[in-house]
Amino acid sequence: MSAAGVDTARPDTARPVADNSKKRPATARPTADNSKKPAEPRRPGRPRSEQADQAIIDATLEVFAESGPDGLCIEQVAARAGVGKATIYRRWPGKEDLLVDAIGSQRSELPQPQGRSVRADLTALVDALSREAADPRLARQLALPHGDGQKYPRLLAKYRQTVLEPRRELIRSVLRRGVATGELRETIDVDTVMLLLSGAALARGGPGEPSDSRYGRRIVDELMSGLAAR
Repeated sequence: MSAAGVDTARPDTARPVADNSKKRPATARPTADNSKKPAEPRRPGRPRSEQADQAIIDATLEVFAESGPDGLCIEQVAARAGVGKATIYRRWPGKEDLLVDAIGSQRSELPQPQGRSVRADLTALVDALSREAADPRLARQLALPHGDGQKYPRLLAKYRQTVLEPRRELIRSVLRRGVATGELRETIDVDTVMLLLSGAALARGGPGEPSDSRYGRRIVDELMSGLAAR
């Protein structure tokens, strides 16, 4: 400004002052909308622990051997296995289901028939059944169809379905094969013969009975003498 008070600054050369209050923010680059990305499926619950499963099975067998099905309760099993009751109920809906699984895991697999000789296959099966019956830990299990199981029809039905019947069917399959190959008479009653074989094995192999490696062969030999095709 001059001394006379006249503003001599040229308006066209004056720099405009930036008005920050009206300045628009810079446009941000669009980012990926992660909210629309399909989420990975969540696995239900925690993975099962084989160690916990085995501890529960072992505890169930111990309590059952001591107290039978009447004395078996989830609280006792959980305490002995060192797990919570919820851990057991996540795996088994009740004590009957748990007991059937435990019994099934304890019983060893019967030898698979070789298919070359009915006599040899039956002898191997009788021997295996006799060894099982001699195990004192199986005493209560073997009594289920005749004693304790009568008070637990659902347990008995499951035991027969999952443990007993598959074993009986294995013996039946050998007998039916013997009929088909001509090693056995066509007129034999397969179910009756199956019960004769398994009953003889269990009777001789009970706890306290002396072991006899030739017992299975003698049983089959005697039975085959009456069943063999003539």
